[in-house]
Amino acid sequence: MTDSQHDYQEIRDAVRALCAQFPDEYHRKIDEERGYPDEFVQALTEAGWMAALIPQEYGGSGLTMAEASVIMEEINRSGGNSGACHGQMYVMNAIVRGGSPAQREKYLPRIATGELRIQSMGVTEPSTGSDTTQLKTTAEKKDGRWVINGQKVWISRIQHSDMMILLARTTPLAEVKKRSEGLSCFLVDLKQAIGHGLTVRPILNMVNHETNELFFDNLEIP
Repeated sequence: MTDSQHDYQEIRDAVRALCAQFPDEYHRKIDEERGYPDEFVQALTEAGWMAALIPQEYGGSGLTMAEASVIMEEINRSGGNSGACHGQMYVMNAIVRGGSPAQREKYLPRIATGELRIQSMGVTEPSTGSDTTQLKTTAEKKDGRWVINGQKVWISRIQHSDMMILLARTTPLAEVKKRSEGLSCFLVDLKQAIGHGLTVRPILNMVNHETNELFFDNLEIP
């Protein structure tokens, strides 16, 4: 049976049953207080749904992208807002696909259990939007460490993350053959970075969705 013929009813039923424990009143109160649904996200984590895309050998479920999308669909159908948690499910794919074996062993099991939150991805910039080929944030290698300078905007869930995936240019655009070359992803420990080269400025908005401007001023990372 192909994905297009499969409705994933077993997954839908299980996610719906969990979401039913958090009625509209719960989510309404969270929004009114401009809070974060910690209990809801924790319940999803303990049930294994946030680790859907993490391979089984690292403590995840090893589900497909289609199955992960069904999970998000049911969260949104229930009245909950997947914007509060979808980053925990998807962002770690940068580690699954591009991380070293040591990084996968170190981080993925902790992400699967929820011990480590990695819900933010620093990509969008003020002058380039989501056109990653034109981004201006740079990473230069100095004395065995990377030095980050630049600015990001509309970066969500920083306040509810331990780490962030950051996209920066490591080779100047003028020196690459293809515009998509010379870009690298970095793991940033937010607790170490904030106040030591990384400044986070929250952006006020009309909905209960936390988003931020990020300023990198000679931030040093391994």
